Amino acid sequence: MIWGFSRFIVEAYRKVSYSKLRKKDKILQKTVGDSTIMEVSGSGLTMGQRASCLPSTPEEEHKIVTDLRNESERCLKEGNLYFVISSRWFQRWERYVQMGTDENLNGDRSSDSGYSNEASSLMEERPGPIDNSDIVENGGDCDCKENNEIQLRRMLMEGQDYVLVTQGVWEKLHQWYGGGPALPRKMIVQGVYHRNFDVEVYPLCLNLIDSRDESQSIIRLSRKASVTELFQKVCALRGIEQDKARLWDYFNKRKHAQLLVSNKSLEEVNLQMDQDILLEQVDVHHSSRFGLDSAGNKLASVSLEHSGSSSAIARGPTLSNGHSSGHRSNLYPASYIGSGLTETDDGLDATSSSKKGEKVALAGLQNLGNTCFMNSALQCLVHTPPLMEYFLKDYKDEINTKNPLGMHGELAIAYGELLRKLCSAGRTAIAPRVFKGKLSRFAPQFGGYNQHDSQELLAFLLDGLHEDLNRVKQKPYIEMKDSNGRPDEEVSVECWRNHKARNDSVIVDVFQGQYKSTMVCPVCSTISITFDPFMYLSLPLPSTITRTMTVTVFYGDGSGLPMPYTVSLLKNGFCKDLLLALGRACSLKNDENLLLAEVFENKIYRYLEMPLEPLISIKDDEHIVAFRYPKKGMGKTKLVIFHRCPEKTASEYRKSGAKLFGTPLVTYLGEDQPSGADIVSAVFKVLSPFKKMYSSAKASIGKENGFSTDGLDLQCSSSDAQTVEKAELEGASSTDLSLPLLLTDDTLTSFTAFKKDTIFESGKILKVVLDWTDKEQELYDSSYLKDIPKVHKSGFVAKKTRQEAISLSSCLDAFLMEEPLGPDDMWYCPCCKEHRQAIKKLDLWMLPEIIVFHLKRFTYGRYLKNKIGTFVNFPIHNLDLSKYVMKKDGQSCVYELYAISNHYGELGGGHYTAYAKLIGENRWYHFDDSHVSPVDESDIKTSAAYLLFYKRVRTVSKAETREAW
Repeated sequence: MIWGFSRFIVEAYRKVSYSKLRKKDKILQKTVGDSTIMEVSGSGLTMGQRASCLPSTPEEEHKIVTDLRNESERCLKEGNLYFVISSRWFQRWERYVQMGTDENLNGDRSSDSGYSNEASSLMEERPGPIDNSDIVENGGDCDCKENNEIQLRRMLMEGQDYVLVTQGVWEKLHQWYGGGPALPRKMIVQGVYHRNFDVEVYPLCLNLIDSRDESQSIIRLSRKASVTELFQKVCALRGIEQDKARLWDYFNKRKHAQLLVSNKSLEEVNLQMDQDILLEQVDVHHSSRFGLDSAGNKLASVSLEHSGSSSAIARGPTLSNGHSSGHRSNLYPASYIGSGLTETDDGLDATSSSKKGEKVALAGLQNLGNTCFMNSALQCLVHTPPLMEYFLKDYKDEINTKNPLGMHGELAIAYGELLRKLCSAGRTAIAPRVFKGKLSRFAPQFGGYNQHDSQELLAFLLDGLHEDLNRVKQKPYIEMKDSNGRPDEEVSVECWRNHKARNDSVIVDVFQGQYKSTMVCPVCSTISITFDPFMYLSLPLPSTITRTMTVTVFYGDGSGLPMPYTVSLLKNGFCKDLLLALGRACSLKNDENLLLAEVFENKIYRYLEMPLEPLISIKDDEHIVAFRYPKKGMGKTKLVIFHRCPEKTASEYRKSGAKLFGTPLVTYLGEDQPSGADIVSAVFKVLSPFKKMYSSAKASIGKENGFSTDGLDLQCSSSDAQTVEKAELEGASSTDLSLPLLLTDDTLTSFTAFKKDTIFESGKILKVVLDWTDKEQELYDSSYLKDIPKVHKSGFVAKKTRQEAISLSSCLDAFLMEEPLGPDDMWYCPCCKEHRQAIKKLDLWMLPEIIVFHLKRFTYGRYLKNKIGTFVNFPIHNLDLSKYVMKKDGQSCVYELYAISNHYGELGGGHYTAYAKLIGENRWYHFDDSHVSPVDESDIKTSAAYLLFYKRVRTVSKAETREAW
């Protein structure tokens, strides 16, 4: 996918002088006579020439680049030229053009030749010449070039290490900034049915061995280049006439097939990155049709079509000996069949075959250039017992060549052929070149030589094998019915029957189960129930779906001091979940309620009164408080108390010099028609915990009774505490309007005095401002109102003595947890006739024979993916899923682990391996590309586990005996 530029909003047009550049741009001043010439080092342009090329503002640079990008997206075609630019430099340019729109840079700037401080600060952000030295081999050192071409470093990641820009964008950036080196790359088109545009960042690299002098040369060509182009380049490089040159596919230093001059692409003939090709010189008089091998014997040219018939491949375990004449079955169109290599091409010879009838797959898979992800997934599938049994039998009658959703049977044939090679190769590693070629052809996203995801490959492979082996040749149209209150059993059977009417294959038989999906409209509460098939379960790790939230709880009835509580919740939870967690944390009583509110700029910004309001609406940097009330004492009139601190003297607190501080307090007035006296009494009551004498008394009493005063609601039972409370109540009745209180409006801009006999309408929200004069400051401790914590303090990491493990069951619980749909995944409510952010709940209804758990270890950002390396504790034996399954049909719900796909390291530089249990041996093996070694069962549980493969245990006794392998 072509990387897209960020879109920035241009807020204002400002002129910036570019007459002087930063020192980091290596500006050299050369005085010639009376004139000064400024030259940008390495660019070849003087400063006067460069300045004339520059737009007048960063905004204009951004607009020009954006327009060029948009134009190129409208004209995508094969052969378009793109350029690789270091992300390090490009991100500096991005920050520069973004900085140009910063409001803080508004204002006049001096047009004089001297710098103002503001202009100097701006110019510091302007990048110097384009610098690609960090992404090319040895920094672009001339001594390290190949054929005068600068080579890109291997294993770079788009977005993280480099970006791709169109030719027009590169020309503009180079015109403005100079630098380099230029790294042009062409766009190619990949795929058969789904044509994808892709920029070929890394062309095919081949090692040419010249048999005449054993010299070696590097050939670089696009994998879409033809064999004819390869011949032309080789002949020109080695000074040999084309009719005297013979090229061999020399993979693993063995002759596999002769490369014949043709329009076939290098990708079609299965040439791999960094592999060898062999050049031989022949006598044209004796080799027009036949060549000579190294011993001088005549050798038939081997075409790049498969030497064995495809129908023979699908008929059973008999393997071709590699000596057939190239016969091809009439069952398949010629354009679709032909793997290009025999079994010997993949490293298999007759002497390495295992005993007849023995179903053992101990062969490794060679890495063909970052294909460890493919090897890992393949080894797990190969060691899936029912799938192995199926592909070792005759399955040709089930190959569906006419399915428009399939691959004309080619993928199934390639997989079956590879599986039989692995079962017959003994311990000889197989090079899955034919399979990779098919994979790249039908799934171009896995083409090239970059690292990919084993789960994504597994998903494509299972789906592709299903469509290639679908027993349904003509899929009927079936209109799905709504549940309409019918029993779940009836609806589930109907949905599965409809699914099987269109999808019936060994993959469905083995891998597919059914889950129940319940949608609830958050507005009208309409419930929709569907039953859908699944092929694997992608389980979130609880650490990726939970968040810690800190909320400060205030007592609305004045019975205690505020206390912050930190709770852990699902990220996709609701405010009702937060209220429940807070209630448990603060020991909320049955006759009490909590009211959530957000405090912003010392005001109540909003009340979170909707139970189903998603928690994602609460940001980490917000301040959330909860007010605790007894249910019986809550009246209809809400009272909000704001706090002002005069900036001048106490006598001037009513003037505009006062400003808000602290957290507003919220309480309820129980009277139907509250008076001014009721307001004053309520304010005294809410403030009572903050009175310094009262706080000290409670603290000392709590200490004597063995309690901590760090926010717990201390119930003072001593006579001293009762005396304090009595004094507070007497103070409220005798003081009248001694508190400096004013009524205010919603905007807090209008302030009005009131009297004790003023009567207010019931049910309204009354707002008052308390001005904290010196008297209030001496009497009450206002520190409890200040500096309430944020929902989540960024950068804070709690110290842990050890990393706690996550269980597989907790991952399942998180997967089946009720959660709201995302904003981009809205559900159409049939009752509201609108798309709603529905509440979704999944339940497992029917389990398959083989169940695959995908642990979602990768989180995705704009430029890169992060990996979560948390250890997940999963059972090897006796995984009992009965408590998760809703349909009780007598089938065993106990499973046993038989394969694991592992991922080590970080994404991009990581590595995939596999563990698999060998059928018949009851022993685990480690498959690390070509290397295969036994491993103890106790060692297969690691934090690298990514895909877990479980097989149903059919017979389970009360003693939980396991099925024999």
